[in-house]
Amino acid sequence: MRFATLFVSVLISVSLSAQTGRPIPVGVREADHAQDQFERNSVPPAYQSSSVDFSKLQHDAQELAELSKSIPPDIDQTTKGMFPKDLEQKLKRIEKLAKQLRSQISN
Repeated sequence: MRFATLFVSVLISVSLSAQTGRPIPVGVREADHAQDQFERNSVPPAYQSSSVDFSKLQHDAQELAELSKSIPPDIDQTTKGMFPKDLEQKLKRIEKLAKQLRSQISN
């Protein structure tokens, strides 16, 4: 019981001391105000787009589309018991092209 009373009194004193803390010096207030004013008045930096090679982007997208169209017939062959030997290479190339396109667009 004594410990609980002591604990509560410590909490109350800490709470009161936090509320009646030392005043903020005038210089700090002025600096904060100047910083806020600067942030409001400053122009954000212009967006700098990286140079994207649009012809390569278009070529990669076209290649990706052609490879993607060739996959369903290859999959149909696997259901018939035949496994096209270039299917794995096509899928790897599709994955690589997709990663390249994603990185070119996001940069």
